[in-house]
Amino acid sequence: MIALACDHGGFELMKGVRSFLDEGGFAYMDFGTFSPESCDYPEFAAIAARAITGGDCDRGIFICGTGIGISIAANKIPGIRAAVCFDHYTVEMARRHNDANVLALGARVVDPGLAIEIVGLFLSTDFDTSGRHSRRVEMLNDLDKLRPGNQR
Repeated sequence: MIALACDHGGFELMKGVRSFLDEGGFAYMDFGTFSPESCDYPEFAAIAARAITGGDCDRGIFICGTGIGISIAANKIPGIRAAVCFDHYTVEMARRHNDANVLALGARVVDPGLAIEIVGLFLSTDFDTSGRHSRRVEMLNDLDKLRPGNQR
């Protein structure tokens, strides 16, 4: 199951992502926003990220104007590894080396056609579980434990 989240800046691109997912038979939960009206990306990122860390979803696709704000918000939730990706290489490395569980896209940065290709690559690329990558992801997970009041 894929968690979807966007703000008004990512609303139009998310329509295309949903169509791609529907055509590919991917299951998803859409946490909004559901209109182009101005809204606050941290709210949508937090709800969708918690669906991932709570086990309802495996990965997420989050979209705002640049991808930066929504990724920062998502990364505040322990257990989330959100990566802003803007080409084939960044998304492949985010999955293979960092086990990114959230793809963050910038609707004002990435062409819609390329964004769909990036989504497809995000969903089809596996984490490289070799020693150094697994060790580093575990180190990232350990950093989550250092947060005061850590609540998963």
